[in-house]
Amino acid sequence: MAHVQITMLAGRTIEQKRRAVKRVTEVLREELNVKAEKLTIAFVEVPRDSYARNGVLLSDRTDLQQFG
Repeated sequence: MAHVQITMLAGRTIEQKRRAVKRVTEVLREELNVKAEKLTIAFVEVPRDSYARNGVLLSDRTDLQQFG
C-alpha cells in the first residue's frame, strides 16, 4: 500500500485535483508498480495566512503570482 500527501495552497478547483490524482496514480503505477487500488492520495490545503516563505506570511505578500 502506498500513500501520497500533497500539501499546497488552498484554491485549486475540484477538476484540477481530479486531473492531478489521475496523473499521480498513473506515474506511480508505471514507475513504481503501485496498484491503483492500493494507492491513497490526500490533499492538504493550506490557507495563505498559514503558509510562510522567507519569514513572511503569504497573505502579507504583494508578489503572490509566484506562489500559485
